[in-house]
Amino acid sequence: MFRLESDRALVQSFRPYDRRVIEMPADITFPLFVRDYLAWTETSGARVYLVFGIAGTHKPLGIIFRRDQSGGDLITQMCDWCHTSGPSSQVGLLTADANTKRRVGVSLCLDLRCKERLEDAANRAGRQPLDLLAALQERMYRFAHEALGLEAQPAVKV
Repeated sequence: MFRLESDRALVQSFRPYDRRVIEMPADITFPLFVRDYLAWTETSGARVYLVFGIAGTHKPLGIIFRRDQSGGDLITQMCDWCHTSGPSSQVGLLTADANTKRRVGVSLCLDLRCKERLEDAANRAGRQPLDLLAALQERMYRFAHEALGLEAQPAVKV
Protein backbone atom coordinates (compact mmCIF):
# COMPACT_ATOMS: atom_id res chain seq x y z
CA MET A 1 0.00 0.00 0.00
CA PHE A 2 1.16 3.51 -0.72
CA ARG A 3 -0.24 7.02 -0.67
CA LEU A 4 0.02 9.68 -3.35
CA GLU A 5 -0.41 13.17 -1.93
CA SER A 6 -0.81 15.04 -5.24
CA ASP A 7 -0.71 14.77 -9.00
CA ARG A 8 2.95 15.83 -8.73
CA ALA A 9 3.68 12.77 -6.57
CA LEU A 10 1.98 10.59 -9.17
CA VAL A 11 4.09 12.06 -11.97
CA GLN A 12 7.26 11.67 -9.84
CA SER A 13 6.71 7.89 -9.67
CA PHE A 14 7.67 7.68 -13.37
CA ARG A 15 11.14 8.01 -14.83
CA PRO A 16 12.05 11.54 -15.93
CA TYR A 17 12.20 10.26 -19.52
CA ASP A 18 8.57 9.09 -19.33
CA ARG A 19 7.10 12.13 -17.59
CA ARG A 20 6.82 14.12 -20.83
CA VAL A 21 4.01 11.91 -22.19
CA ILE A 22 1.84 11.31 -19.12
CA GLU A 23 -1.89 11.85 -19.51
CA MET A 24 -3.35 12.02 -16.03
CA PRO A 25 -6.43 9.96 -15.24
CA ALA A 26 -9.54 12.12 -15.14
CA ASP A 27 -11.36 10.53 -12.23
CA ILE A 28 -8.92 10.55 -9.31
CA THR A 29 -8.65 12.85 -6.33
CA PHE A 30 -5.78 13.38 -3.94
CA PRO A 31 -4.59 12.26 -1.51
CA LEU A 32 -4.98 8.83 -3.04
CA PHE A 33 -4.45 5.58 -1.14
CA VAL A 34 -3.46 2.71 -3.42
CA ARG A 35 -3.69 -0.80 -2.02
CA ASP A 36 -1.97 -2.80 -4.78
CA TYR A 37 -1.52 -0.73 -7.93
CA LEU A 38 -3.08 1.97 -10.05
CA ALA A 39 -3.61 1.51 -13.79
CA TRP A 40 -5.34 3.61 -16.41
CA THR A 41 -5.51 3.93 -20.18
CA GLU A 42 -5.14 7.28 -21.89
CA THR A 43 -8.08 8.55 -23.90
CA SER A 44 -6.55 7.58 -27.25
CA GLY A 45 -5.98 4.03 -26.01
CA ALA A 46 -2.38 4.08 -27.23
CA ARG A 47 -0.77 4.04 -23.78
CA VAL A 48 -1.48 2.23 -20.53
CA TYR A 49 -0.05 3.56 -17.27
CA LEU A 50 0.90 1.50 -14.25
CA VAL A 51 1.95 2.70 -10.79
CA PHE A 52 2.66 0.04 -8.21
CA GLY A 53 4.27 -0.28 -4.81
CA ILE A 54 6.98 -2.65 -3.70
CA ALA A 55 6.88 -4.37 -0.32
CA GLY A 56 9.27 -2.67 2.09
CA THR A 57 9.41 0.63 0.18
CA HIS A 58 7.51 3.88 0.32
CA LYS A 59 8.23 4.95 -3.24
CA PRO A 60 5.90 3.71 -5.98
CA LEU A 61 7.22 2.85 -9.43
CA GLY A 62 5.52 3.97 -12.64
CA ILE A 63 5.71 2.35 -16.07
CA ILE A 64 4.21 3.61 -19.31
CA PHE A 65 3.27 0.87 -21.74
CA ARG A 66 2.42 1.26 -25.39
CA ARG A 67 -0.25 -0.90 -26.91
CA ASP A 68 1.19 -2.49 -29.99
CA GLN A 69 -1.87 -3.07 -32.11
CA SER A 70 -2.23 -6.55 -33.52
CA GLY A 71 -3.82 -7.38 -36.83
CA GLY A 72 -7.16 -8.05 -35.16
CA ASP A 73 -6.78 -11.82 -35.16
CA LEU A 74 -8.80 -13.63 -32.53
CA ILE A 75 -5.85 -15.58 -31.20
CA THR A 76 -6.05 -16.67 -27.56
CA GLN A 77 -3.12 -15.47 -25.47
CA MET A 78 -2.16 -15.67 -21.80
CA CYS A 79 -1.19 -12.74 -19.57
CA ASP A 80 2.32 -13.23 -18.19
CA TRP A 81 1.35 -11.54 -14.91
CA CYS A 82 -2.06 -12.94 -13.90
CA HIS A 83 -2.10 -16.00 -16.21
CA THR A 84 -5.57 -15.15 -17.52
CA SER A 85 -6.25 -16.29 -21.07
CA GLY A 86 -8.22 -14.22 -23.52
CA PRO A 87 -8.55 -13.16 -27.15
CA SER A 88 -6.10 -10.67 -28.64
CA SER A 89 -8.62 -7.90 -27.94
CA GLN A 90 -8.08 -8.51 -24.19
CA VAL A 91 -4.53 -9.92 -23.87
CA GLY A 92 -1.69 -8.74 -26.07
CA LEU A 93 1.75 -7.22 -26.33
CA LEU A 94 2.45 -4.14 -24.22
CA THR A 95 5.85 -2.51 -24.69
CA ALA A 96 7.84 -0.05 -22.61
CA ASP A 97 10.97 1.92 -23.39
CA ALA A 98 13.96 0.43 -21.61
CA ASN A 99 15.99 3.39 -22.85
CA THR A 100 15.99 5.69 -25.87
CA LYS A 101 17.15 2.89 -28.18
CA ARG A 102 15.41 -0.22 -26.86
CA ARG A 103 11.83 -1.25 -26.12
CA VAL A 104 10.82 -4.40 -24.32
CA GLY A 105 7.49 -6.13 -24.43
CA VAL A 106 5.42 -8.50 -22.39
CA SER A 107 2.11 -10.23 -23.04
CA LEU A 108 -0.42 -8.71 -20.61
CA CYS A 109 -4.07 -7.90 -20.09
CA LEU A 110 -4.39 -4.82 -22.30
CA ASP A 111 -6.29 -2.90 -19.62
CA LEU A 112 -3.97 -4.09 -16.78
CA ARG A 113 -6.97 -5.24 -14.75
CA CYS A 114 -5.05 -8.31 -13.60
CA LYS A 115 -5.94 -7.63 -9.96
CA GLU A 116 -9.67 -7.83 -10.64
CA ARG A 117 -9.26 -11.04 -12.59
CA LEU A 118 -7.20 -12.66 -9.81
CA GLU A 119 -9.66 -11.56 -7.12
CA ASP A 120 -12.58 -12.91 -9.18
CA ALA A 121 -10.86 -16.27 -9.70
CA ALA A 122 -10.00 -16.52 -6.00
CA ASN A 123 -13.56 -15.67 -4.98
CA ARG A 124 -15.01 -18.29 -7.31
CA ALA A 125 -12.61 -20.87 -5.85
CA GLY A 126 -13.37 -19.85 -2.26
CA ARG A 127 -9.76 -18.77 -1.65
CA GLN A 128 -8.09 -15.63 -0.35
CA PRO A 129 -6.47 -13.58 -3.15
CA LEU A 130 -3.63 -12.17 -0.99
CA ASP A 131 -0.97 -14.66 -2.14
CA LEU A 132 -2.04 -14.23 -5.76
CA LEU A 133 -1.84 -10.44 -5.49
CA ALA A 134 1.59 -10.62 -3.84
CA ALA A 135 2.83 -12.80 -6.71
CA LEU A 136 1.34 -10.32 -9.21
CA GLN A 137 3.24 -7.43 -7.63
CA GLU A 138 6.42 -9.50 -7.62
CA ARG A 139 6.02 -10.11 -11.38
CA MET A 140 5.48 -6.38 -11.93
CA TYR A 141 8.62 -5.53 -10.01
CA ARG A 142 10.65 -8.26 -11.74
CA PHE A 143 9.67 -6.80 -15.14
CA ALA A 144 10.54 -3.26 -13.99
CA HIS A 145 13.87 -4.40 -12.58
CA GLU A 146 15.04 -6.95 -15.15
CA ALA A 147 13.60 -5.51 -18.36
CA LEU A 148 13.66 -1.77 -17.63
CA GLY A 149 16.46 -1.52 -15.08
CA LEU A 150 14.28 0.25 -12.49
CA GLU A 151 15.26 -0.11 -8.86
CA ALA A 152 13.00 0.08 -5.83
CA GLN A 153 14.11 2.54 -3.19
CA PRO A 154 14.36 1.03 0.30
CA ALA A 155 12.04 2.40 2.95
CA VAL A 156 13.54 5.22 4.96
CA LYS A 157 13.91 4.34 8.65
CA VAL A 158 12.92 7.19 10.92
